[in-house]
Amino acid sequence: MKLLEVKNVKKSFDDLEVLKDISLEVSEGQVVSILGPSGSGKSTLLRCMSMLETVDGGTLTYCGKTAVKDAKYATKSELKEIKSYFSLVFQSFNLFPHYSVMKNICDAPIHVMKRDKAEVTKNAEVLLKKMGLDSKADYYPYQLSGGQQQRVAIARALNMKPKMLFFDEPTSALDPELTAEILKVLKELAEEKMTMVIVTHEIAFARSISDHVVFMDGGVIVEQGAPADVIDNPSNDRTRAFLKKLEQ
Repeated sequence: MKLLEVKNVKKSFDDLEVLKDISLEVSEGQVVSILGPSGSGKSTLLRCMSMLETVDGGTLTYCGKTAVKDAKYATKSELKEIKSYFSLVFQSFNLFPHYSVMKNICDAPIHVMKRDKAEVTKNAEVLLKKMGLDSKADYYPYQLSGGQQQRVAIARALNMKPKMLFFDEPTSALDPELTAEILKVLKELAEEKMTMVIVTHEIAFARSISDHVVFMDGGVIVEQGAPADVIDNPSNDRTRAFLKKLEQ
């Protein structure tokens, strides 16, 4: 089943065209990694797909429901339902500093989604144990390492019970040791067939975890396909130059 279809999406900021006719699909259980140099448009694409930015043209369809077509968005109630299909994990964690870990994880499902408090709390306890943070429920973000904060952010996203998770450079704010912690969590989610779209600069990780790799440059998808093709045997000169630069 296709969870997300992106067709001919365009996005400009003033005179700068950041996304130029982007099309891709994400199927249920699939892990899609988006690679590319700084300024290639990959984070803007993720922000458009997670509806933090509006698109100027093209179509976004989630689970068969159209969120936007030709820059015209669905109604507020339709968009609320569509937004419940996905959660986003930010590179800078974006935890509420004045909320405990448990409140950070439970607040939105209870108050925004109006789910049962006991069910949400129980699910949060399970997720904290899964993240190795069951002893940290009453801690506040400032008492946690960056890696622990990112694991709380992932638990918070999962507690929304989304069909799909978006990650924007989930390890870019972390040192190598903490990066390994987060990559381990993402690998476990992939093994459980959680659908994920990950903007990352971790090439080895993208190769090991992804079903599909998208390489962007200059606001276009230069090439996309299996990791063995795009990363190990790229057909485009721009992809080859990017990967070679990273190896140096």
